[in-house]
Amino acid sequence: MEKIYNKLVRDNIPSIIQEDNEIPITRILSDAEYRQELYKKLLEECNELICAKTSDNIIEEAADIFEVLKAISELEGKSIDAVIESSKQKRLKRGGFIKKIFLEKTISKE
Repeated sequence: MEKIYNKLVRDNIPSIIQEDNEIPITRILSDAEYRQELYKKLLEECNELICAKTSDNIIEEAADIFEVLKAISELEGKSIDAVIESSKQKRLKRGGFIKKIFLEKTISKE
């Protein structure tokens, strides 16, 4: 039986598939394809995080998102540390999300 996936997978997935007595059919993506597939994977993982029900599942999905962010950073020639530093700088300038502030609207002071 054939199953179609057509998606970016983690590096060890082909070996895991072989261990399950299946034959993985894969190819290596160009950088442009890789970028697009990483963006798709990021959306997929974000949706999985939204649907996660338990604390453990939420953390597992957040870890998947983190792994995709690391790959995007590396594709851009940066390390995940650059993303973390950028996050720190943004937090200093604009704050984080700790206070749970929800902006409903603004009113002009004309």
